[in-house]
Amino acid sequence: MLHREHWPLAIPWKQLSFEHRQESTISEKPIALDAYEALAEAYAARVDTKPHNAYYERPATLSLLPEVAGKRVLAAGCGPGVYAEWLADHGAEVVALDVSPKMVHLAKQRLGAKARVVQADLAQPLHFADGSFDLVLSALALDYVRDWDQVFREFHRVLRRPGHLVFSVGHPLADYLLYPEANYFDTELVHYTWKGFGTPVRMPFYRRPLGAVINPLLQAGFVLERFLEPLPTEQFRQQDPERYEKLCREPGFLNIRAVKPAHLPPPRPT
Repeated sequence: MLHREHWPLAIPWKQLSFEHRQESTISEKPIALDAYEALAEAYAARVDTKPHNAYYERPATLSLLPEVAGKRVLAAGCGPGVYAEWLADHGAEVVALDVSPKMVHLAKQRLGAKARVVQADLAQPLHFADGSFDLVLSALALDYVRDWDQVFREFHRVLRRPGHLVFSVGHPLADYLLYPEANYFDTELVHYTWKGFGTPVRMPFYRRPLGAVINPLLQAGFVLERFLEPLPTEQFRQQDPERYEKLCREPGFLNIRAVKPAHLPPPRPT
C-alpha cells in the first residue's frame, strides 16, 4: 500500500487546503493511487532527507524493530523502498509491496537485487502463505485503508509464531485537529491538497479515533508491546525549528509494535 506522509513531507500549512466528508462505502480502487502516481518521482527525491521522515517518523519506527538479521520481512506499503533498503542492509530477506506501479518501479530501481518488490493492495487479501514472515513493517501506509480488521487479520495470518508487526500511522488527535468540526469517533474519508510539488495533488486518507486503531489490532490476535508518540530529534530542530516546536507540543504520528505470541492464548472461560 501507499505511504501516508503528508506530515513527513512537511508541506507548509499555507500550501494545504482541507475538506472532509464521511465515507459510507469502500471504494474498490485504492483511494490514494492517483495522487501517488502523480507525485511518485518528486516524492522519492525528497523522502530520504525531509525532516519529518528522516528525523521524526523513521527514527521512532526503527527504534521499535526487533533484530532483523536472518529474518524474513514484509515491507507493506514500501513506497520508493527506503525501509526495504534499510532492512536488506541489516541482513533481512525482504519482500516489499506497494499498490502504486510507479512506486514499485522506483523501489525496484533503488533496491536492485536486495529485495523482491511486488505490486499489491493492502485492502485485499495478501497472496502469501500462512506463516511466511517473521516481521511485518508498515510505515505510514495504513491510513489509506479503511478496513483495518481485514488488514490486521492478514498480517497476523502471514506472520510466524512468534512474529512482530511494527507500523506507524497518523496520530488520531493530529488528524482530528485538522477537522475539528468532524465527529472524533467516526472513521471518515478526508482530503487535503498538496501544493508543494508543482501541480496541486488532492490526497485522500482515512482519519479514525484511537479505539479504531487499537481494537482491530487486538481482535486480530496481536498483543500490544510498545506504543510511541514520538518527539522530533535534534537534527529535526536544526533543519526546521518552527515545526520542531510544533511537534514538541502536538503529536504527528503514532508508532506501534505488536506481537503474534509464540503460543495460542488460552480459551476464555464461558
